[in-house]
Amino acid sequence: MLYSLLPKSQVKARILKQFAAAVSASLALSATTSFKPSPVLAASDTPPAQTSTQLAEKPDSSLQLGQLRTTVPVQTMQLGPGGFIPIAIGGMIIILVLPLFFGGLVVIGDREVGIVSKKFSLGKKSLPAADLIALNGEAGYQADTLPPGWHWGYWPIQYSVRKESLTVVPQGEIALVIAAGGAPIPPQRILGQYTECDNFQDARKFLNADGEKGRQLGILTGGSYRINTALFTVITAASAPKHGMTAELLKLYKVASDKVGIITTYDGVPIQDGEIAGSIIPNHDNFQNAQKFISGGGRRGLQEQVLLSGSWNLNPWFVGVEQVPMTEIPIGYVGAVISYVGKTSEDVSGAAFTHGNLVNVGNKGVWVTPLYPGKHPLNTRILKVELVPTTNIVLNWSGKTERHSYDSKLSSLTVRSQDGFAFDLEVAQIIHVGALDAPKVISRVGSMQNLVDHVLQPTIGNYFRNSAQAYSVLDFLSARSGRQAEAAEYIKAALRTYDVQAIDTLIGDILPPAELMQTQTDRKIAEEQRKTYEVQQLAQTQRQQLVRETALAEIQQEMVKSEQGVKIAELKANSQVKQAQGEAESIRMKGNAQAEAYQAGVVALGGSGYTALQLMQIIGDSQVRVVPDVAVSGNGSGGGLVDGLLGMMMWNQTSKNGGNGGELPVVKLEKSQPVAVENFPDLPVAKLHSSNQATSSEA
Repeated sequence: MLYSLLPKSQVKARILKQFAAAVSASLALSATTSFKPSPVLAASDTPPAQTSTQLAEKPDSSLQLGQLRTTVPVQTMQLGPGGFIPIAIGGMIIILVLPLFFGGLVVIGDREVGIVSKKFSLGKKSLPAADLIALNGEAGYQADTLPPGWHWGYWPIQYSVRKESLTVVPQGEIALVIAAGGAPIPPQRILGQYTECDNFQDARKFLNADGEKGRQLGILTGGSYRINTALFTVITAASAPKHGMTAELLKLYKVASDKVGIITTYDGVPIQDGEIAGSIIPNHDNFQNAQKFISGGGRRGLQEQVLLSGSWNLNPWFVGVEQVPMTEIPIGYVGAVISYVGKTSEDVSGAAFTHGNLVNVGNKGVWVTPLYPGKHPLNTRILKVELVPTTNIVLNWSGKTERHSYDSKLSSLTVRSQDGFAFDLEVAQIIHVGALDAPKVISRVGSMQNLVDHVLQPTIGNYFRNSAQAYSVLDFLSARSGRQAEAAEYIKAALRTYDVQAIDTLIGDILPPAELMQTQTDRKIAEEQRKTYEVQQLAQTQRQQLVRETALAEIQQEMVKSEQGVKIAELKANSQVKQAQGEAESIRMKGNAQAEAYQAGVVALGGSGYTALQLMQIIGDSQVRVVPDVAVSGNGSGGGLVDGLLGMMMWNQTSKNGGNGGELPVVKLEKSQPVAVENFPDLPVAKLHSSNQATSSEA
């Protein structure tokens, strides 16, 4: 049983006591001394007082024991006469042999490892001067360590055993290893090659496989390890500051989701001349297996391969990582890729394209296939992406600059006319680059800015400078639309050779000299005034003509009226003639009828009777008054005239109110009273009758 609850010093002392008691009992038996057995003692019990001999505890600092607990049967003996001498001799032997026997026991705990150092070798083997760890029993640190358990034969006089705790690497971290022994690292490398040695737990295997001393390519990941610390120094995140490092370097390396890790390796063969990065090496698990990278011919320095998003076990002595954003191609653009690395530069553009080279994806040069909108995990240290707009681009030769800023260096064109005037001309050019034509454009000119600066600016500028010399300033101004159409056709043909589509060419403001424009303005004003006067004169002439025509129209109207009046008069005259003829005929017929009627009346009534009848009928039809309305007497009293006047006034008032229809009253004037009509001017009509005769007068 194990003494799991006792200190190691007490375990050692109690084992010695129990062993001494057992030896004394055996000596007593050999001396034929009578005895009787005693009960078994526990480890904590003390031997009885009547024991003839007690072995003293003799501590030994070189003895190392595990936590033990055991029970040893002990005999108490009854010594007879003459039994003291053999017991004394046996005790002396035990005292001499016991330290030697128990001094060679080493107990290693479960979470420990024993590091053995040999003080001398009985075979007189010596360790080579270049070696630190002994493989064949030489004096010095031994390659083999002691695992947990009891180990015999490690005499303190010859061996020193140092107990070390297990090496623990927390999860999410790594540990670096430095080997104190082994073969030297070749000059072309800086890290010791990886050797299969059970994660540096088998030092013998490491040394026998020609493991190299110094910093190692191999690393330890999360876990517990039994490391021979005499050969290997393990650097964890906790001990990193002691070795001049930061704890962050010994944690899993994480690449963010929207970034890409650009790799630089610190070991391997040098990069070839003419190259800027090491080519991609397969099967090294994204630089986590450094030895496979080295064995595959990996080169130190910048690498073509990149790390994508994730966590990686990377040896910071072997690899460095720089995180950069992914390459984003916006909507409305494509990316023309220029690669500075690759296997070959074979041109695949075809015979028709003679102004640059295009290569397949992955080769050195301009890739024939562009990158379309999206995010791409590119190594921007070995690749350059030139953004090419696939929408229409407006370039202004004026003070205005578009958002793309390609025209920020452009200004209005200064041209000279045929008549020697220099004037400024503003131009706007609209172009378009197709997605599949973008690599051709970049292969030819290098960038969109170069296209504007080295192609469009000289092409358009020279055209307008040349064309302006064929016209005067005023002709250029007056025929602006024609000049614009000519420019559009010429520039479209010129840009087609650069795989650029010219959509339209627009002429903006034309700014001739101020003096010329003032003269032209004055002339124009005068011309406009002259035209105004002519228009006004024409208006007056037309006005006179209008008046004349209006008068003639009015006269013509009167003439027409007169002519129509004549015709109407003629028609009326003819009508009257016809009417008169009709009336005459009617009268004749009536006369004949009346004559016949008269004849018949005369026959019937006689001549006088028929005449009286006709007279009475005429008086009745004509409403002739036989009796006067007002009678004025002439007796000389003066009242007759006044009465007559009053009667006429009453009659007049009555006639206005609907009396006798407004006919003049009949006044009967007696002869004895003369009356002057002039004395009554207000009388409208008066009929005066004398006693003998009646007269009428109108006033």
